Amino acid sequence: MSEFAELSLGDKKFQFPVITGSEDEKAIDIAKLRDDTGHITIDSGYKNTGATKSAITFLDGELGILRYRGYSIEELAEKSSFLEVAYLLIYGELPTSEQYAAFQNEIKMHTIVNEDMRKIFEGFPVNAHPMGVLSAMVCAMSAFYAGEKAGSDELNIIRLMAKMPSMATWSYKKSQGHPVNYPNNSLDYCSNFLNMMFALPVESYKVNPVISAALNKLLILHADHEQNCSTSTVRLVGSSQASLYASISAGINALSGPLHGGANQEVIEMLEEIKADDGDTSKYIAMAKDKTSGFRLMGFGHRVYKNFDPRARIIKKAADDVLAALGINDPILKIAAELETAALNDEYFVARKLYPNVDFYSGIIYRALGIPTDMFTVMFAIGRLPGWIAQWKEMKANKEPIGRPRQVYIGATERGYVSMTERA
Repeated sequence: MSEFAELSLGDKKFQFPVITGSEDEKAIDIAKLRDDTGHITIDSGYKNTGATKSAITFLDGELGILRYRGYSIEELAEKSSFLEVAYLLIYGELPTSEQYAAFQNEIKMHTIVNEDMRKIFEGFPVNAHPMGVLSAMVCAMSAFYAGEKAGSDELNIIRLMAKMPSMATWSYKKSQGHPVNYPNNSLDYCSNFLNMMFALPVESYKVNPVISAALNKLLILHADHEQNCSTSTVRLVGSSQASLYASISAGINALSGPLHGGANQEVIEMLEEIKADDGDTSKYIAMAKDKTSGFRLMGFGHRVYKNFDPRARIIKKAADDVLAALGINDPILKIAAELETAALNDEYFVARKLYPNVDFYSGIIYRALGIPTDMFTVMFAIGRLPGWIAQWKEMKANKEPIGRPRQVYIGATERGYVSMTERA
């Protein structure tokens, strides 16, 4: 029997169907609300609005559950590789060994970035923010791969997965005054990225397997996260039939905002602030408890996960492994460890579920690896790329209509034009 929600407006009643998802999520289908009633809904920030039906990611913030295509994030992080998870997200199923080998080989064939794009890159100043550079370079791919050169959507997907790590390392190498490194396709995806980041012309670089494994986990944990700001941006831009490159570039720009992708950078900046103030963590813990202090602990709690962030439990182990393997004596990381201990044991934080989240631990790992803070969001973008691609691909396959939110106008009512000479 179909379930309906009933809306009363004056003496009229209207019924709207209730939709139930595969994980028993409930939604009221108001697609015909305006046609039937002449009204729209107001939902600032779309917090209660489902813009699509998706089969990609399931997230339950109350229970701390995150699954990609039905597979738990815990199992994927333990047993899978980032490229395998990317294939799962984009194509819907885990690949066979033959499919995985073909996917890897296709990516390796397209890792080199068009040399003409290097000319565009060289025009950016040395201190340009890497996210601005990355979004511009991805958008430029729309021009370099247009018309007959564009190929199929599948080829464009491969190009993006292959070239984005290469382009991401360019800004870092330029900021260091180093020549860019070309991909080494004998390495796996994560090791290849680390080599492009840190190899120097006069020194051999050997990828530490502990570091590569930690990066693999981080990218998996960031690969998709349901209809967040950047993902919704990708789908909204793509709904106009903009190219995959233009849509992903828009997602990168959305991610660049400090309220979205910049959280792990803010963690390190907070730790730097505490260090500059004699490293007294007890002082800042007390300030965090005092609502009048204006200080907020960054990297603690989560707006979606109400009990714990399932990704944080996974990446904490990776962070511990990296710090142990590198043997780094960094006062910033010591401060982070003290804050972590306080948050996990202090009743104030425990009662309010202000636990360390994935941004806290990812910031610590990136700091330990020597990745500068302005590259943190770029790392996030590399991880999120397959999720964005999967969402764009699903939106297109579903033939979803162009996005067009409504508004309630609150400006001036109709008025006549007054000439400039008559204005006071």
